[in-house]
Amino acid sequence: MRAFKHLDTITALFVAVLLISNIASTKILTLGPFTFDGGTILFPLSYIFGDILTEVYGYGRSRRVIWLGFVSALVMAITLAIVGALPPAADWGNQAAYETILGQTPRIVAASLIAYVAGEFSNSFTLAKLKIRTAGRWLWLRTIGSTLIGQLLDTGLFVLIAFTGVVPNSLLWPLIVSNYLFKCGVEILFTPATYAITGWLKQEEQEDYYDRNTNFNPFHLSQTHQ
Repeated sequence: MRAFKHLDTITALFVAVLLISNIASTKILTLGPFTFDGGTILFPLSYIFGDILTEVYGYGRSRRVIWLGFVSALVMAITLAIVGALPPAADWGNQAAYETILGQTPRIVAASLIAYVAGEFSNSFTLAKLKIRTAGRWLWLRTIGSTLIGQLLDTGLFVLIAFTGVVPNSLLWPLIVSNYLFKCGVEILFTPATYAITGWLKQEEQEDYYDRNTNFNPFHLSQTHQ
């Protein structure tokens, strides 16, 4: 397999954003007109990294990174659940605080994993297909268009699974709308940065992959793009 200079760095950043977002999602906050879970502040960056991965390296490599993120988040959820279940030391008085902040994390991560897989794969698939249809032109159309589709699935599934029965039903739809608008807005605002980073990476890596013969099955984990 061909070695790349920066693929490992982007992969690490992608996974870090996912894990940090899952922890931050335990708090619901209000920022201006938006009401959303705290992970929303950082999570849109995962879609930007996903766009960059697919645009430069192709769907096949992006698929492996998406599954790496999935496994990492699952391990984190299991670890937090085990730690929470184990008896605290006699002189450690923060068990209630741990359960309050991190006790929800397994459910939130479960919601995140389902929503994440649906959103990230639809985002990557859409971008890869649009790249072929546009012959590599109009990167803004591919990044924004794929995000509008991916985030719709991601946000709707995440909020409904994570917060149904936890927050009043009257808050669910404002959460979905606020999350969706905020995440898509971040993608649009970061479009100039996405252009700059993808252009630099294509030059650095000497790679600009077109998924003309790719197997788009998300469970096809061959080391090739086929």
